[in-house]
Amino acid sequence: MNKKALITGITGQDGSYLAELLLEKGYKVYGLRRRTSIPILENIEHIQDEIEFVEGDLLDLGSLINAVNISQPDEVYNLAAQSFVGTSWDQPVLTGLQTGIGVTNILEAVRMVKPDARFYQASSSEMFGKVVETPQRETTPFYPRSPYGVAKVYGHWITVNYRESYNMYACSGILFNHESPRRGVEFVTRKVTNAAARIKLGLQKELRMGNLDAQRDWGFAGDYVKAMWLMLQQDKADDYVISTGELHSVQELVEIAFGHVGLNWRDYVVVDPKFVRPAEVDLLLGNCSKAKMRLGWQLEVGFSELVEMMVESDLQRNSRFSKVLI
Repeated sequence: MNKKALITGITGQDGSYLAELLLEKGYKVYGLRRRTSIPILENIEHIQDEIEFVEGDLLDLGSLINAVNISQPDEVYNLAAQSFVGTSWDQPVLTGLQTGIGVTNILEAVRMVKPDARFYQASSSEMFGKVVETPQRETTPFYPRSPYGVAKVYGHWITVNYRESYNMYACSGILFNHESPRRGVEFVTRKVTNAAARIKLGLQKELRMGNLDAQRDWGFAGDYVKAMWLMLQQDKADDYVISTGELHSVQELVEIAFGHVGLNWRDYVVVDPKFVRPAEVDLLLGNCSKAKMRLGWQLEVGFSELVEMMVESDLQRNSRFSKVLI
């Protein structure tokens, strides 16, 4: 009999790639969806007929119990959250509720209805924040520098707590930055690639940025969801860092994106203090040796290839608005 999986946050970047992967593997995929007046399905439009949607909200335990009861999942992937770091300073309470307490709610629903289901929690490299060692690994102490990072630490530890308290198969993937053409334009990678495309097409004149010196460990979301699945296929639940082990600066990102469309980024990029975070995280670099050794996980898409893939997608997406011939 085919396995069944319940994915929260299925319409997001990670949820859409994960849904594709599980469908390819023959899973029956259920997607948790909040009731909204205008459902946002762009990322899963091509597979939405293969997904069974169940209504629910991470802040409503009753709806989550109902969702788990309907889907009776073998695997649960909790990817839903208020996931934009910058917004977490403007909406710290909502971030704490959705990104932190919401994890408890979904864990509790699983414990009550389907305690033998395997549970994946989307943890984040932002938990390391003001890093105490480089590179960061599973044993590196957390020092979050944003309300988002703080909420993710709560979600991470409550997952560990349910694993140890109730003997549930519950694990966390501590994912470093992972991007794709499906990333929201509020994130710095899509902000840059979208701007490069729009400037090339004559739709935009400049790009305003914050800290160009910040460095991140950036990978491809399509590679990272494979690690999520692999974590739930092991004999024993454990937590894993998922990363590339390579550092790239925001300036490198800008250079590759603008270079791909034949533009000198210095002619268009303006540093604006408005986009500098209240508490900056300057350097995040992951050590994913445990995942490579125990899960057999490997990267397939490199940084330059990722950025160029995103620029090409944004060129196509924006070209219908432009009279400029490419």
